[in-house]
Amino acid sequence: MQPWQLPLRHAAIFLLLGCGLASAQQGDVVETAAAKFRVETIADGMTNPWAIAKLPDGRFLITERPGRLRIVENGKLLPDPVEGVPEVWAKGQGGLLDVVLHPDYAKNGWIYLSFSKPLPKGALTSVIRARLKDNRLVDQETIFDPPADEATGAGVHFGCKLTFDKEGHLFFSIGDRGDVTNPTNNAQRVDNVKGKIHRVMDDGSIPADNPYANTPGARPTIWCNGNRNPQGLIYDLPSGILWETEHGPKGGDELNIIRKGLNYGWPTITYGINYSGTPITDHTSQDGMEQPITYWTPSLGACGLTVYHGDKFPQWEGNIFAGALALTKIVRVKLDGQKVIEQEDILKGTGRIRDLRVFDDGYLYVVYDNPGKVVRLLPAN
Repeated sequence: MQPWQLPLRHAAIFLLLGCGLASAQQGDVVETAAAKFRVETIADGMTNPWAIAKLPDGRFLITERPGRLRIVENGKLLPDPVEGVPEVWAKGQGGLLDVVLHPDYAKNGWIYLSFSKPLPKGALTSVIRARLKDNRLVDQETIFDPPADEATGAGVHFGCKLTFDKEGHLFFSIGDRGDVTNPTNNAQRVDNVKGKIHRVMDDGSIPADNPYANTPGARPTIWCNGNRNPQGLIYDLPSGILWETEHGPKGGDELNIIRKGLNYGWPTITYGINYSGTPITDHTSQDGMEQPITYWTPSLGACGLTVYHGDKFPQWEGNIFAGALALTKIVRVKLDGQKVIEQEDILKGTGRIRDLRVFDDGYLYVVYDNPGKVVRLLPAN
């Protein structure tokens, strides 16, 4: 089976579409199978930018993993970071991670941040919300405070992406943390928060219909389990689908549709192997565990995920865009319903892509971890 699980005719289409897509510099016109675009730099000179959000007044908020929240205003990166950001555990893959606005931000002003919270035994993912006033975060509230006894000093697999659904629930991801003391069970057990997608209300309270809200011993925030390291998460408002990408080990990065109470298999089933080349499991499927919509071998280093809706690129309407850290590209995924029918590589070799967003202006925004910059894609005409 091909990594993308496509029929032969679609695999041939993929190979044709992947040709001729070289790296692009500022102002270059890039021609792809479905669109032509120019690359425009929004901000550069940052250290490990992780995520971007757009304020209603046109300014951008950008997180830097070492623990800084930056503002871009009128095309310039302001020199002074926002004050009041919580202390972060900036080691390995940990630090200041995602940033999103409340769906009703214009009325309530809430900004949500995920980060690696330092704890006595290491760190674990936390979520807060706050308001921005005079370049400072004020009115801070904790939305998710991680259990201190689950913290670990491992520097990997924190997650953590944030997204809201149409009812105002907040979903967030936490990786399995790669804990060598318990490497196979974190994601499968519901008595811990690791290796899961979680769901809370916008104030952090537990929805009564969460699958484990009333299960003794289980973590009530859990929405689903069996996820290795989810670093792509987007609720697509028009379709009502919660999409997720997660890192496999060596091979087996996944694109999943996340549904209530389901088990996504890690590490009982996987299309990847250990980094040493040894098998993790003999199983790629098992009853009671979900199959990915598609998977990638070799691994993308899947990070950043969005669904395109906008007027700037009507050819891309409804397409999924998945970022790649390791393979330094964007993968455009075209669907027929919930089946992948086409994939195309975009911006190959331009850098490690950390985040992808589409805002109300209809452009596709791309956050590069290295080099540390943010660009947007504009129609060539």
